[in-house]
Amino acid sequence: MSVFQKVRQNLRPVLSGNAIRMPRYLSAPPGCPDIRLRPLRAEDSSEWNEVRWRNDEWLSPWESGDPMHGPGLTYNAWIAQLRRNEQAGTGVVFAIEHDGRIVGQISIGAICYGAMRTGVVGYWVDRDLIGHGYAPAAVGVLADWALTDPTGPGLHRLEIAVLPENERSLAVARKIGARYEGRRTAYMYVRGCWRDHETFALLAEDAGDGFARRISARHARNDMERV
Repeated sequence: MSVFQKVRQNLRPVLSGNAIRMPRYLSAPPGCPDIRLRPLRAEDSSEWNEVRWRNDEWLSPWESGDPMHGPGLTYNAWIAQLRRNEQAGTGVVFAIEHDGRIVGQISIGAICYGAMRTGVVGYWVDRDLIGHGYAPAAVGVLADWALTDPTGPGLHRLEIAVLPENERSLAVARKIGARYEGRRTAYMYVRGCWRDHETFALLAEDAGDGFARRISARHARNDMERV
């Protein structure tokens, strides 16, 4: 084997036993708000940047940061990091789509296996589209895949951590039927300081017929009440 062949071999991603098989897309069931989740791609750069930075003022109060103030990433470097995380089994990020357009983002980070099999969910939706139920539907679809789908990572628990004043995100956790677990002190670094968070959990044994189906039933009830 030549030196160049050895270098190329060393640059190939190493798949761990926990590598996550990313689906082409995950669709909400009938009756849910009409969204689907799909992995973010390099070619999404223009669309993702337009949605994300148009919503920067709206999202920045809730955005976690790095207390060590490490260097930022370009979009392409971030996408490359996402692929490495999927291969290592440590995290996934999906675009939330409606009518073929990106309307938000949802992720599972800090995934661990062994005796815990857990991860932390984060999400955001375009401010112009709030109130349509996209975020609860996305959490439901993601939870069903991550906790109960045989093609998913087979986690047992998903955690949702929300700043106490973030009423809309708190409402999402409640709508999906997540268990409230209390306030955690100095849980996450947000906008320059360690902040307390309200924490919720979704457990595999609580899935029943599916978390997304709960949103579907709730959506149907709301439609009937509006008639």
